[in-house]
Amino acid sequence: MTVEQKRHHLRAAKTAKQDEFYTQLTDIEKELKHYRHHFAGKTVYLNCDDPRVSNFFHYFSYNFEPLGLKKLIATCYKSQNADLFSQNDSEEAVYLQYEGDKNGNSVPDPDEIGIRPLKGDGDFRSREAIDLLKQADIVVTNPPFSLFREYLAQLVEHDKKFIVIGNHNAITYKEIFPLIQANKLWLGHNNGHMEFRVPDYYEARETRYWVDENGQKWRSMGNACWFTNLDIRKRHEDLILYKSFDPTLYPRYDNYDAIEVSRTEDIPTDYSGTMGVPITFLQKHNPEQFEILGLARRPSGTRRRPIQHKLRSARTAHARWSRN
Repeated sequence: MTVEQKRHHLRAAKTAKQDEFYTQLTDIEKELKHYRHHFAGKTVYLNCDDPRVSNFFHYFSYNFEPLGLKKLIATCYKSQNADLFSQNDSEEAVYLQYEGDKNGNSVPDPDEIGIRPLKGDGDFRSREAIDLLKQADIVVTNPPFSLFREYLAQLVEHDKKFIVIGNHNAITYKEIFPLIQANKLWLGHNNGHMEFRVPDYYEARETRYWVDENGQKWRSMGNACWFTNLDIRKRHEDLILYKSFDPTLYPRYDNYDAIEVSRTEDIPTDYSGTMGVPITFLQKHNPEQFEILGLARRPSGTRRRPIQHKLRSARTAHARWSRN
């Protein structure tokens, strides 16, 4: 292996490691306030979260009683666990378990949090992590984006409810889109720009990267998404339609019997046939109003991949718009 090849592999390995994005507490609070009624009496599992730095752990441990949780479990990969709570100075993987405030001070004190060793490395795919997953009712976390397909497949395989963060591009994955089409997965409330703290070892980038006045490194993402299979009110809100169909404004595809709707807000209220709409439409999708027919292959030379869909009932949709 040449020197340049070795450098290439080292760069590739370092890039692969740059998969840790720590979600801000404000973003967690802004999203999870829409799910509070789902948590009563439930065990929540954070299976990609180092409690020292995880704001997910902070949110659920400090809101344990208000949410009415039964149990909170957290695990993370062993390389993140060194010197956990200054009680563990090795690379040993551990899991944490919290069952609520015991001394009445409404604070999750270290002696109330059960810290237990794991035999393995704490990877979410390990047998120990899967055994803990089986105990959980709801999984909430920001998993490694590079493993998102595998991560979500595991949740589906074990029939778990979840609220997780992913990249908007994941919508088009062959493993993900069928779940959306079958109404087994949908987008949460707050999708788009999010800012994440990242570890010190992250290299500087030309864009979407900065270091704050305290030396903390940050990365921003313009297409972050919350993915969930927990029902939320937003999912049942009708998209207000106000455009009228005009064949001169809505061209037809050459190779598919559908009209082109380049923007979600331009969906015509009086057209009940098949339409090609942008992927961003899914942030407004109401399965009671629209039916998703499939994901079209991206036309050559274009960046946008249209979703084929139709109104479930043009008359109903128009009547709902008229009442508003």
